[in-house]
Amino acid sequence: MKNIFKYTAFACVAGIALGNLTSCKEDFLETDQYELIGTDYLYQNDDHILQGLTGVYDMMVPNGDDGEKSNGDWGFKPNLFTGGHPSMDTQCTGWDAAFLSQSWNAQTTELNAGWLHAYMAITKCNTFLEGLEDLETGGETGRSEEVVKTAKGEATAVRGFFFTWLAQTFGRVPLLKTGETYSESPHKERAKDYEEMWNFIIDDFKAAVELLDWKPYNNQYGRATKGMALAYLADAYMWKAFRCPEQKQACLTEARTALKQILDKTDIYELSPSFTTNWDPAAVWNKECIWAEVLDEGSNWSNWSNWTSHMQIKWYVACIENGGWGSLLLPWEWYACYEPGDKRRDGSCVTGAVPESDLDKYGIEKSDYVYGYHPYLQSVIGNGGVTSTVNRFHCLANGEPGPSIWTTKLWRTAEADNAYNPWGNGTWAPTIIYWKRLPNVMLDYAECCFELDGENSTEGWEQLDKLRERAFGNLEVGKTKDLTDKFLPYYNDLAKMYGKPALTAYPLPFNDATVTVESAKSYYEKYAKGEAKENVHQKAFTSPVWKVAVNTERRKELNCEWSLTPDLHKSGFLADHIETTYPTDATSGEALFNYPWTHRSFTYSEAKMDMPIPSDELMKNPLCDQNPGY
Repeated sequence: MKNIFKYTAFACVAGIALGNLTSCKEDFLETDQYELIGTDYLYQNDDHILQGLTGVYDMMVPNGDDGEKSNGDWGFKPNLFTGGHPSMDTQCTGWDAAFLSQSWNAQTTELNAGWLHAYMAITKCNTFLEGLEDLETGGETGRSEEVVKTAKGEATAVRGFFFTWLAQTFGRVPLLKTGETYSESPHKERAKDYEEMWNFIIDDFKAAVELLDWKPYNNQYGRATKGMALAYLADAYMWKAFRCPEQKQACLTEARTALKQILDKTDIYELSPSFTTNWDPAAVWNKECIWAEVLDEGSNWSNWSNWTSHMQIKWYVACIENGGWGSLLLPWEWYACYEPGDKRRDGSCVTGAVPESDLDKYGIEKSDYVYGYHPYLQSVIGNGGVTSTVNRFHCLANGEPGPSIWTTKLWRTAEADNAYNPWGNGTWAPTIIYWKRLPNVMLDYAECCFELDGENSTEGWEQLDKLRERAFGNLEVGKTKDLTDKFLPYYNDLAKMYGKPALTAYPLPFNDATVTVESAKSYYEKYAKGEAKENVHQKAFTSPVWKVAVNTERRKELNCEWSLTPDLHKSGFLADHIETTYPTDATSGEALFNYPWTHRSFTYSEAKMDMPIPSDELMKNPLCDQNPGY
């Protein structure tokens, strides 16, 4: 049985790091006096080093809601706002919708919170890594070479992860090296160009690859591994290829080499037989998972003082009439892009019961399983009364029209509104936030192959075909009993808790026979031209067929995973996607209720995809300049 590594702060590291926040902090000296223990304590022996390393992971999960000190929404906000909404494949209402129209600005709260959160994490890594330098091992030191090596590798990988988020979001940011903190050097210039920015991240992940093993230390899943470092190393090389086109060939060659190592490690990584089970509690850290944030209360069930437990995802993402808040809705353009039989659609969402005649009018397929019904929770979508608005293309969400589709990747394991008392006993909603799955690697590898070998790359199309075989359920065949035995018990425990009938089968049926799946190349040659049956709204793309194929598979596979916007962006496809999938449309207001497509009035600007450096940082760090789009 796998051990799950718990991201719990070790007091010494947490206390030391709290005094080393970004230059945005005015009260950085107001810290708890954990330093009385003495920093040497962290490095006295292997046990203490591992305890200190646990503190490095503290910022991987929600970490309270105490103003500037940390971000209780990390993993959802700002990540949804930077990794989901700018693609328009996730949507929302209210002021959050600024991220659907490139209307974010330097005062946007979530951007500043994310900046602070990332630099707090980086500071913890830098402080810890400085203490590991030149440590003696062996003999009577109590320190082993294995533990010191592991600690260096994991802390370096975590630092690279947070710098990756910063670079994807803001373009160029101040680079803090081992031992550097803003409290010691509060005035810090940004990386001078994209090359310096991504080289810094590349160096971190190259170092981590050499230090880490394929399996997590002590078999504790949740720790950084060689596979995680390789996946992010390749990602960094691909970003550098995009930002520094004169180095594109060399960067993509390096990226492909890194990705191939992961794909060849079939004893470590493989696709789950069923796409939809990836978000079930029984699938935590399965063989498809490369890097994830797992939110589960464990022994802290219903404990409001534990932020990892009660991050409010189920309320953020559920249908408003089922207790949700409306931070995450899914558009009909996304729903309509799937081919009939692609199980990823029904495995990712539920819809309102829009009249079939209205669906037919726009060529949109009605689902047999998630139409007006949540099969995992056995709940009707909406309040079921005459006041319900969810059975229209756009429901009434916070007083505005919002698409009547909701994610079941994130709203699956608990109801948001139920007599069970969701604000008391029922705070629990175990959730998996995937940062990297094997499909990320497969699609990145395919892109590298197409870029390096040409549009007919056999290896590139093979990766897409493998994903599509799984998407249509062919990997489930012959495994119904095993899958049911593994994944159904949770939903029956949930049903018992909510007073629902016991299920006799998994909420979405598994395939019992193999189906024929059209090759990716054949299908996307039609889709890219706007000739596929499912291409009911958009026109022909301007990008090459392979680029449309790779990125449409990303849209189908990775929706509500915060790699989507960065992957479309680094591929050079984001502008084509916005202009083609979401053409400007004047339909707005109440007219949207019975109309499926998205109202878009803004003109896409590539310059704005480097989001603005937070104004707080600019005020307190005169060496940090603003991005040109602002």
